[in-house]
Amino acid sequence: MSLRIYGNRQLKTLPGKDTRPTSSRVRQAIFNIWQGKITDCRWLDLCTGTGAMGAEALCRGARVLVGIEKSSRACSIIQENWSQVADSNQQWQVIRGDALQQLTKLAGQQFDRIYFDPPYASGLYQQVLEAIAHYQLLDPQGEIAVEHSSQGWSAPAIANWEICREKVYGSTGITFYRYLLSQK
Repeated sequence: MSLRIYGNRQLKTLPGKDTRPTSSRVRQAIFNIWQGKITDCRWLDLCTGTGAMGAEALCRGARVLVGIEKSSRACSIIQENWSQVADSNQQWQVIRGDALQQLTKLAGQQFDRIYFDPPYASGLYQQVLEAIAHYQLLDPQGEIAVEHSSQGWSAPAIANWEICREKVYGSTGITFYRYLLSQK
């Protein structure tokens, strides 16, 4: 199977259902919402899967991209895809491992945009969002987009963060977080 992203570029994907690519409709919607905020941004892609969101961020000018993915097979494909779309001015890195455990390695870094798309039934939402807050990985002007099922979703409350928008695209929901305006 292959996947097309911004600029009609084709990406490789894993066969089977080990990863669930973000649909082109949802990808386009997120990049439209964040339009004008991708160029030169620092992007963190958690539960990277196929790497399509990160590849799209690179194609749209992200300066730094870090992806965390548990599957070693997926990591190989992500590295191949990102190396094909990145230019020499962009830095990118794929970290293999559990997202929650690997976040500790990023302490001291901040990201302008964070995309978090775990397996919907993984139970990772609250813990990972709290870890992002604890390690202060979100830039004070940044946002996080959390992909989830549009059915039965209960957005975790995170201290000093607010939900700035929620969108539904069929069976997929996206919840956007940022720091409380009074906290910036």
